[in-house]
Amino acid sequence: QVQLVESGGGVVQAGGSLRLTCTISGSTFAVGTVGWHRQGPGKQREEVASITRNNEIQYTDAVKGRFLISRDDARNMVHLQANGLEPEDTSTYYCAARRRWSLAQAYDFWGQGTQLTVSS
Repeated sequence: QVQLVESGGGVVQAGGSLRLTCTISGSTFAVGTVGWHRQGPGKQREEVASITRNNEIQYTDAVKGRFLISRDDARNMVHLQANGLEPEDTSTYYCAARRRWSLAQAYDFWGQGTQLTVSS
């Protein structure tokens, strides 16, 4: 089994930066792609960034040029550096992982989320 724990959320002013961290434990060898998702008040959950074990990265258009995803497999962590934050980025941010070698698009493991609030 795999456990994911998010940290680093908080309150930041518009234009500021914050780094979110996803710490992975358990059967870490079984973890493939890791993605950061968010769900704001009254909104559907969306995937904002993902990174494969080969460091292939994707971003949703809303965060391109502002957010950076990276992974440190030696420490079993995946970071999301969020820069140029806007009030619209206010959400609960979730880390999720797919099983390694999985061909499915769905994520298999989820964290509990961390709240990021951007004040205007």
